[in-house]
Amino acid sequence: MKYAILGDIHANLEALQAVLEDAGKEKVTHYACIGDVVGYAANPKECLDIVRKLDCPIVKGNHDEMAASSEDPVYFHPDASRAIKWTREQLSEENRHWLDNMKMVRYVEGFTMVHASLDAPGKWTYVLDKLTAAFSLNQQRTAVCFHGHTHRPCVFTRDGSAVKGSLFERIHVNPSLRYFINVGSIGQPRDGNPLAAYVIYNVWDEEIILKRLPYDIRKAQEKIMAAGLPQKCATRLAVAK
Repeated sequence: MKYAILGDIHANLEALQAVLEDAGKEKVTHYACIGDVVGYAANPKECLDIVRKLDCPIVKGNHDEMAASSEDPVYFHPDASRAIKWTREQLSEENRHWLDNMKMVRYVEGFTMVHASLDAPGKWTYVLDKLTAAFSLNQQRTAVCFHGHTHRPCVFTRDGSAVKGSLFERIHVNPSLRYFINVGSIGQPRDGNPLAAYVIYNVWDEEIILKRLPYDIRKAQEKIMAAGLPQKCATRLAVAK
């Protein structure tokens, strides 16, 4: 089996379409999504429709949670809060119900999926260093766990009690190790590289590949501005920060 692991789409239709086109060329057989389908950009309904049609395993992200809720997103940045309130108006009650019913953690074909962290998946911890990664690795029961949330692709590896973090392009999975892998963001990268990011996991070959793809950033920006969403949601697509 060959999985395309999608994450942090954030309503960016142009980026999602580019990724799915590439995944088709790569002849992936299955899809999985580590959450945050909505938020920030201008096509939440369209991106949700696409992901739902994939009929793939998916876990809930913090933007998915707030888009499904009627609570005031007080812990969000003001721009993110404004985008969430707009997103709620674009989604049907049925779509919001679907978002609300997503699980926090999934186990799929020998790997694990979570949006933020395994030790407290509903607290939306940002795993940015070896210490925060160690808490998740301590809870991990599969060799590989895919996550997102930070929008920065990287891998934290545990060998015994030692944890190390690094960037990656290709990983050959050693079943005796533990890998906590951030797949990056399709719709809003924040690692200084504006190319859409996703991961291919070839389960047969035990190989994980990070892919970066160009897409029509200008079109995505124009749609964000036309929708009246915060300007930063548009400008950061080009600078990826």
